[in-house]
Amino acid sequence: MRYLIDTNILLFYASDDFDSLTSDVLQILDDYENRIYVSSESVKEAIHLFQNNRIKTKKWKSARDIFSFIENDWGITIDYIQKEHLYTFAGLETVSGHNDPADRLIIAQAITEKMPLISSDHKFELYREYHLDFIYNKR
Repeated sequence: MRYLIDTNILLFYASDDFDSLTSDVLQILDDYENRIYVSSESVKEAIHLFQNNRIKTKKWKSARDIFSFIENDWGITIDYIQKEHLYTFAGLETVSGHNDPADRLIIAQAITEKMPLISSDHKFELYREYHLDFIYNKR
């Protein structure tokens, strides 16, 4: 099965913070039958956080290391933003209490690609009415 992971899941994995991942999420990530994807928007966020010293990991020596680490070391596929994702994004209303455009773009990508989205952000639950298949990583 295919899954899209949110930025927070990517960062927990990068920092070996496995205690922040539920056993269900770890099982999904560790199952070699599953194909794991991350949005290019999440990669952009990770680069930004790394460059501003907001995340610490020994796995990345530079922001450019993030690409090879994700694709080669983890075998995660970077799913790049496409026109169809932006079209879905344009149809998503900002829900009460959640107006982060990066999150909404990742949500739109998951909806468009019909992939379950794994995140620790409970506000993503609000997008189920838009047919988001959401897996909550309750920490």
